[in-house]
Amino acid sequence: MKNLLKKILAAPFVLIAAVFVLLEDWLWDDLQRLAAAIGRLPIFRQFESFIVGLPPYGALAMFATPSLLLFPVKLAALWFIAHGQPVFGFLIAVAAKVAGTALIARIYQLTEAKLLLIGWFAGLHTRFVAFKARVYTTIKATRIYRHAHHQAVLIRDRFRRFKQARKSVWRRRWDAAVKFSRRPK
Repeated sequence: MKNLLKKILAAPFVLIAAVFVLLEDWLWDDLQRLAAAIGRLPIFRQFESFIVGLPPYGALAMFATPSLLLFPVKLAALWFIAHGQPVFGFLIAVAAKVAGTALIARIYQLTEAKLLLIGWFAGLHTRFVAFKARVYTTIKATRIYRHAHHQAVLIRDRFRRFKQARKSVWRRRWDAAVKFSRRPK
């Protein structure tokens, strides 16, 4: 009886956590690539090499920093929402979430090996990965997901074909311009 009550009370929190996990996971790879591109700029290369060289607990502190720095920004977003500017507050919250996810994704990529040397972090990481796998398994089993995934694949394929056709037009124009420029005068 106690276990059933615990599951019923925990269900809404598990659902909210699952939604956040999905949103971050969908953004993670793209934002990680964006942050990596920014990290290739000369000014950030030295900082990234500094992060890579940190010991495990230094890497943990660096990994936690974006979340701690963005906390006041999220509080400001709540303040705007509470004071009659919900759209502005929502936009601030979304921008903070995207920026935080990009930073955390990049820092995690740089520090993952060091973070997993910390026993309790490795344990939490294992539990988180298992939770994420359960969420994905549950979602992928639904009919609505399969339908949405099929539609997304179709749209991606059409977009890819559109881009290829568009590339060929620009490629033909470029080739014509090159040919024209090499023409004897």
